Amino acid sequence: MAAGEAEIIGRILAGEKNLFENLIRPYERMVYLAAFSILRNEADAEDATQETMLNAYRHLASFRAESKFSTWLVTISVNEARHRLRRERRAPVNSIERAEDREGDYTPALLTDWREVPLEALERAEVREKIRTAVAELPGIYREVFTLRDLEEMDVHETAQVLGITPTLVKVRVHRARILLQKALAPYFKRLDSPRRSFLERVLPFAARRGRTV
Repeated sequence: MAAGEAEIIGRILAGEKNLFENLIRPYERMVYLAAFSILRNEADAEDATQETMLNAYRHLASFRAESKFSTWLVTISVNEARHRLRRERRAPVNSIERAEDREGDYTPALLTDWREVPLEALERAEVREKIRTAVAELPGIYREVFTLRDLEEMDVHETAQVLGITPTLVKVRVHRARILLQKALAPYFKRLDSPRRSFLERVLPFAARRGRTV
């Protein structure tokens, strides 16, 4: 944990409660997206984010700095979102042990890391919306890990800690999430003009090849 965060947490626990907003502000988007990746509903994700921040405040003294503060916060968000799903009985959460999630025989995909794409490139509204829709339609176990790993830039071990799975399984699920996204976007890729196609090629080189041959 950053020294600055440790100092702020200490001051909050000593009574400077107004500093809590400064502590959580950099992670609000991360917490919201983690909740949204599970709930897939903006209002529910906002409620879960609010509850996450309240829980973090109430239990701040229990944070032991054994992991990053952001990892601890996102773990609370994921647990809150899963609790809401169970409570509302809207969808099963990790109820099926999938055969494809076995941890052996993992082969890394020869794919561009999505996190290398400049954020400003994602402002291309149509492409951004297609990617957002494709991510939202991923099966839950892949949507969660893709959001944390590729969108929120958590490392493998942080993602594993948040989701309660092993680092190897994180790699397996990210690999399959990227393949599923590329397949979903391949038909769309064929219809793009050259500038947008060039952008998507940088993001999804495999999808680009499929788009030319399908």
